[in-house]
Amino acid sequence: MQETKKRELADLYREWKERAKARSRDRRQQFLTISGIPIKDLYTPLDIPGFDYAEKLGFPGEYPYTRGPYYNMYRGRPWTIRQFAGFGRAKDTNERFKYLISVGQTGLSTAFDMPTLMGYDSDHPMAEGEVGREGVAVDTLADFEILFDGINLGEVSVSFTINAPAIFIYALYLAVAEKQGVPWEKLRGTLQNDMLKEFHAQNEWIFPPGPSVKLVTDIVEFSTYHTPKFNTISISGYHIREAGSTAAQELAFTLADGFAYVEAALRRGLDVDAFAPRLSFFFNSHLDFFEEIAKFRAARRIWAREMRYRYGAKKPESWRLRFHTQTAGCSLTAQQPLVNIVRTAFEALAAVLGGTQSLHTNSYDEALQLPSKEAVTIAVRTQQVILHEIGVANTIDPLAGSYFVEWLTDEMERQAYEYFDKILDLGNGSFLDGILKGIDLGFFKKEIADAAYEFQKRVEEGDFIWVGVNAYQEDVPLEVPKFYVDPKIEEEQRAFVKRIRETRDNYAVKEALKRLKEAARRGENLVPYFVEAVKVYATEGELMDALKEVYGTYRENLVL
Repeated sequence: MQETKKRELADLYREWKERAKARSRDRRQQFLTISGIPIKDLYTPLDIPGFDYAEKLGFPGEYPYTRGPYYNMYRGRPWTIRQFAGFGRAKDTNERFKYLISVGQTGLSTAFDMPTLMGYDSDHPMAEGEVGREGVAVDTLADFEILFDGINLGEVSVSFTINAPAIFIYALYLAVAEKQGVPWEKLRGTLQNDMLKEFHAQNEWIFPPGPSVKLVTDIVEFSTYHTPKFNTISISGYHIREAGSTAAQELAFTLADGFAYVEAALRRGLDVDAFAPRLSFFFNSHLDFFEEIAKFRAARRIWAREMRYRYGAKKPESWRLRFHTQTAGCSLTAQQPLVNIVRTAFEALAAVLGGTQSLHTNSYDEALQLPSKEAVTIAVRTQQVILHEIGVANTIDPLAGSYFVEWLTDEMERQAYEYFDKILDLGNGSFLDGILKGIDLGFFKKEIADAAYEFQKRVEEGDFIWVGVNAYQEDVPLEVPKFYVDPKIEEEQRAFVKRIRETRDNYAVKEALKRLKEAARRGENLVPYFVEAVKVYATEGELMDALKEVYGTYRENLVL
């Protein structure tokens, strides 16, 4: 904007402010985003001085990708409707998968129970009471054979929310595909496989950070050559946000983790353009509508810039950030649960306007239980209404050019770079070393804990109104359809894994585990050894225990 016109606008704005102050009164002293960013009453071109369209926005499908990773976005291909599902034994989740496909879901997302997430077999003492409760129980290849019975892995994209034992689940997927006659190069889907965020937020670890990153990199390396359509890591901010972070912390820590994985793969000797296109992201879509949209847009712009100029990627596919979104579980309330349908719809809409590639909408009863069939159907229908009925998929990035949205996108970016500077200082210029040092120091956990405390204080003081929680409360709880996991499932799964151990070739298992440990000690890529072991029905617990002998287990440093 020319200086003369800028001064004219500044004068006009000042005069308007005086008139507004004389004729109106705000209902509160200060307005903040859910993350605590102060929001002005009005945004004008004065808030985005020197705004350069080509540098800040560009066009969809082209650098800097602010407006979207693909040329025609949802006018060409809608986002993938990918509901998270998993409970009980493999046969139970197989039935739910088939049901979700029947009601219009276009991709499968697999939830695993706590023993599977933590590397225990279902008959381990630590698994007692948890088998099949929060996801599907998986102990051996036999479970995966049942899980995907009647589902052609060459035709469906499958996502796996698994981290510490991700290499085990990846090996099972490869083995089942082979049994189905599906070439590995045709496999599509995503492995979460993001261990760094476990040490920041989710706390589901087995091995120390160094060996954990090594296993992640093994999968990236192997997949680059053998499963080229498969997303090797879903670099996840979702759990960082669920732990209480601000939007800017979610953005910064997630992208920093992504850069750390890039550096780990480069140190392995991989070409950045060989693996970077198969890195994907997983973000939370929280309650603050515009803040979330700004976060998504800033994420694409930052990733594109850093991949192009810091890491020297040449392919546009390496600059292009693609992401899955899940609506915010921590925003759901046990009070007045039907109101969660409204929250989820707006969070889903923010994800769509922010340009997501796939989307999971939470079910309204998830603050109370695993989702009922009715609740999960409404969650799917929410996405279908957004896609087909309200017109937001007809044009690309419709909020671009909004003074507020562009200012907030810049603000998200500014705060992210402040965190990048701190992480790079910790790592002497390396994101990987800075992340590992920050984990050791408790830096990330303290930042997230402080943010969570500040938000909770706002809720308790009534500064943030949470409908049904600290305002508009009702005494009578609403009954919701119950979802029941039969305790017999645990007994059946224990008996099943026992039967597998009794009928398999135990000598072959013993030899496979021995070769795995030897390869781990030599520092080799372990994916082929895992594939070999799962094919002879080695259990998850046996494989994880073998690696514990080499890598040890992680114990968190207590930081006060």
